[in-house]
Amino acid sequence: MRTISKLAPGWWDYTTLDKALLDDAAILSEKDIEQLGREGFKICMYDTREEFFLAEALEYINAWQQATESDPAGICGPIGPTEQLPLVAQIVNELNLSLKNCHFWGMDEWVVDGKEAGMDFPLGFAKADMELCFDRIRPELAIPKENLHFPAVDASKYIESWNQARCICMQGGQGEVKHWAFNDPPKREGAFSDAPPPPEVFRKLGTRVVDLHPLTLMQNARTSGGGAVQNVPQQAVTVGPVETWKAEKVSIWHPGHHDNPFGMRLTALMISKGIADSSVPMSLLADHPNVQFNYLRSGIGECDVEMH
Repeated sequence: MRTISKLAPGWWDYTTLDKALLDDAAILSEKDIEQLGREGFKICMYDTREEFFLAEALEYINAWQQATESDPAGICGPIGPTEQLPLVAQIVNELNLSLKNCHFWGMDEWVVDGKEAGMDFPLGFAKADMELCFDRIRPELAIPKENLHFPAVDASKYIESWNQARCICMQGGQGEVKHWAFNDPPKREGAFSDAPPPPEVFRKLGTRVVDLHPLTLMQNARTSGGGAVQNVPQQAVTVGPVETWKAEKVSIWHPGHHDNPFGMRLTALMISKGIADSSVPMSLLADHPNVQFNYLRSGIGECDVEMH
């Protein structure tokens, strides 16, 4: 039987992994991380915040520039990080880039009282996308409303939208529970009481409503609400592995304030070595053919003991 989680005994998470693997991740230097790249897994480093978030914004522009009437294309983007979003709008406006053949997929959304969060919900992800990016693009350049795809509790329309255009890039951050989007590790129950779901089982999951790991609740309270965890919903609807594997590239951005120095090392090590374990959902990307991890050097930090 696997180790019981140190964080939430009723759940799977990275603390249930073998201690030797966790210790190996903790001692990785910045140079070691750079050397974890392999075919299908690229490591990029950025020296300044400006370079980092501009490069993240340019992934939107690169994807949208490839879109044509006969070959519509787009990007799936996160809330967290968000600093790239105003830059995207600014670049679109400056380049006079028409988005009429372009698509955008939101990664996830909170579920409140059994429904996806509306535009009046302060923590809402679609709300943030619109306010930080799409509402800032000049109307004559804007993406058609029908090409903006946000996940809903009834996910059928969202799932079908993935067949309407190429997703050139799925962009994301990494949560402290080592998720992308809200693909959190599952509860420790039923058929998965003694071991987490095999990777091939987890990868069959599509867009769906999920219960959120307690660590995810606390992280979102910390990053978006000053720690007021009482305001963070316990469920969300998230893009799934099925849709993720339809994306031509998965690009994960590590500014250093979403996950911690240890987490940013662990997932890179697991993907590099081909260690896929659903207690660390991000590690399942070891099987995706085109993954890129992007690090802000100043955010990498160290895992040394430092008392405060």
